[in-house]
Amino acid sequence: MRMRQLLRDGVTAFALIFFIWLIALKLQQANERVVAGPFIAVDGDTLSRDGERFRLTGIDAPERSQTCGAQGHGWPCGEAARRRLAELIATGAECRGDRRDRYGRLLVSCGRGETDPAARLVAEGLAVSDGAYDRQQAEARSSGRGLWSGDFEHPADWRRRHDAARQDGGWLQWLSGRKGHDS
Repeated sequence: MRMRQLLRDGVTAFALIFFIWLIALKLQQANERVVAGPFIAVDGDTLSRDGERFRLTGIDAPERSQTCGAQGHGWPCGEAARRRLAELIATGAECRGDRRDRYGRLLVSCGRGETDPAARLVAEGLAVSDGAYDRQQAEARSSGRGLWSGDFEHPADWRRRHDAARQDGGWLQWLSGRKGHDS
């Protein structure tokens, strides 16, 4: 008798947990936004459409003005990543996301037919993986494609360094009186 009651309680608890999981899954899908059509490539991991920006998840691409390679022999890796993303989405794409980043951009995964633009950028060495595309990154790295063909600064490190320089420059200019107080 006691065993039957424990079994019944266990099945009931499992069913309740499963039901709650289904509700949570449905709520997550309800928050998902799908945006399809033509996009503009702002940089190697950011898209724009109708004034709204979208950030590709799973990758970090060089900033548009970032260069890679040895000093004096650099190449415009940021612009190359932007141009390649523009090519990959030239005929449109479908992007899905349900979260936003600290800048208000919708974080999305995109596709165009069988093509995942983020995976292609990493495979071609024009972006680094944040864990989602490690296999593609390993292949690009071992083949010396794109960023992996020489020296490069990780995009996040490059942004930090350039943001700090901009902020320092702003304070120095303000202190020297060359800049207004509103800046």
